[in-house]
Amino acid sequence: MHQISTKYSTKKESRNLLITVWLNFVIAFAELLGGFFSNSLALISDALHNLSDASAMLITYIALKISKKEANKKHTFGYKRIQILAALFNAVTLIGICLFLIFEAYDRFLNPEDVKTRPMLIVATIGLIANLVGVLLLKRFSASNINIKAAYLHLIGDTLSSVAVIAGALLMMWKGWHWVDPLITVLISIYIIRETYHILIETYQILMQSVPPGIEVDQVREYLIKIKEVKDVHHIHIWSLTDQQIHFEAHLELCEDMKISESQQLYHQIEHKLEEEFGIHHVTLQPEIGYCSDVSTIKSNELIK
Repeated sequence: MHQISTKYSTKKESRNLLITVWLNFVIAFAELLGGFFSNSLALISDALHNLSDASAMLITYIALKISKKEANKKHTFGYKRIQILAALFNAVTLIGICLFLIFEAYDRFLNPEDVKTRPMLIVATIGLIANLVGVLLLKRFSASNINIKAAYLHLIGDTLSSVAVIAGALLMMWKGWHWVDPLITVLISIYIIRETYHILIETYQILMQSVPPGIEVDQVREYLIKIKEVKDVHHIHIWSLTDQQIHFEAHLELCEDMKISESQQLYHQIEHKLEEEFGIHHVTLQPEIGYCSDVSTIKSNELIK
C-alpha cells in the first residue's frame, strides 16, 4: 500500500510540476508583451523572471524523470544526483538574471521613462493569479525534494514580485511616481538573490560531499562506540548523495573476532541506530581487529593514495 501511495505521489508531483512549467511560460510571454507595450521595466523584469523560472522548472522536470532511471554498471549510484546539478544550474541562472535586472534598473533611475500603468496593472494581475495557482500545486511536495523546493521558492518570488508590480502600477497611476518602476525591479531582484543563495549553498555542499547539516562526525562516532561489540570507529565519511539520501562509511574495529552471522546482526543494529538517530540511509562498514596503524576519525589526504 505504501509503495502504491508513493508511486501515486511521485506521479502527481511530476504532473503538478509540468502544469506549473506551462503556466510560467504563458505568464512570461504575456508579461513580456505587456512590459514592452506599457514600457514597464518592472513588468519586463517579472517576465524574464517567470521565463527563467519556467525554463528552470522544465529542466527540473526533465531531471526528475531522468533521476528515476535505475542504476547500472556505469552509473552505480543511479541518476539521482542529476537533480542536484539541475538545482545548481537553476540557482546560478536566476542570480545572473537578477544582477542583469539591477543594472537595467540603475540605468532607468538615471533616465526615467513614462510607463503605461493600466496595461501594466492588468497583465500583472493575471500573472499574480497564475503564480498563486502554481504555488498551490507545488506546496505539498516542496518539503521532500530540493528541486521542487527550488521551483516552489521561484513561484513564491514570482507571486511577491507580481504583488510588487501591481502596487507599483497603482502608485504610478495615482501619484505619477515613475521611479517606483525601477525601484520595484531592484527590490524583487534582491529578494530573489537572497532566497536563491540558500539553494546554491545547499547544492554546493552536496556536490562537495560535505557532512549534511545537523550531523556531527564526532557525535556519530561517540554514539557507535557505546555499542559493546565496537572498540573504535575511524576513517569516517558522511555525505549526501541527494538532499534526501545520506550515506555513511567507516572502518569498524571490533572488540573481538566474530562469525559472519554474528557480525551481520551487529551491522543490522548499527544501520538501524544510524537511520533512527541521524537519518542515515546507506551504511558501508569495513570490519577489522587491530588492522589500521592510523585510527584517526578522518583519514588525512596524505594517506589516501
